[in-house]
Amino acid sequence: MTVVALFGAGGKMGMRLGRNLLKTDFEVRHVEVSDIGKEKLKAEFGVDAMDQATAIDGADVVILAVPDTVIGKLSTSLIPVLAPGTMVVILDAAAPYAGYLPERADISYFVTHPCHPPIFNDESTPEGRNDHFGGIAAKQGVVNALMQGPDEHYALGDKIARAIYAPVANTYRCTVEQMAYLEPGLSETVCASLLVVMRQAMDEVIKTGVSKECARDFLLGHMNILGAVIFEEVEGVFSDACNKAIEFGIPTLMKDDWKDVFKAEEIMASVKRIT
Repeated sequence: MTVVALFGAGGKMGMRLGRNLLKTDFEVRHVEVSDIGKEKLKAEFGVDAMDQATAIDGADVVILAVPDTVIGKLSTSLIPVLAPGTMVVILDAAAPYAGYLPERADISYFVTHPCHPPIFNDESTPEGRNDHFGGIAAKQGVVNALMQGPDEHYALGDKIARAIYAPVANTYRCTVEQMAYLEPGLSETVCASLLVVMRQAMDEVIKTGVSKECARDFLLGHMNILGAVIFEEVEGVFSDACNKAIEFGIPTLMKDDWKDVFKAEEIMASVKRIT
């Protein structure tokens, strides 16, 4: 049986992962330092938190379900005392890419992050359609990177990823650097920023007297069909009027050098800012 030590088990992400791990055949050991987290583990899972030394004794896998800003400090004390061959699973590429993981050649570092359920999906249940984050009822993709360690450890990391983020439709193998381009680059710097702008644009329309319900319905509906065409979910073309609006809209809304956010130095700077 694979022994998994889950650090930050009583936190928001730790509880999400722990709930799914309890459905597997992994032996899970829960590590939590806060009293509130310990109480949540007992109340919801009926388990007691372990101290670090007990949890890692004989553990095959250590999952760090803690904030990016904590990983560096925790790793400094944890990594040196792990047994050779242990796999350390990190849930985001930021801290690993920024260089906050201690150097140690005889352990494996595996980074995994969910794609979250896609806008275009085939979910047939209310639970699936309402699971926007993932890990409950909606299928999602997962991105993995074996940062270091023997290649055969990728299969174990992938198994862990499929368990903690279940239900999983696909997993994709990338490098840690590629994961940093995906997040924060693509998902946060670009996507989240533009979505905030879209919400602000909707609010500007509401100021003209259009009801919030009308503006929201109109915007989300157009996001659906425009997105379906742009991302090749359906075959289709835009009208001449729409193409002309895009032609003039992009240079009005976007700086000419906006793609510089994907330069390696800017990706690293972004990662440093959030860690």
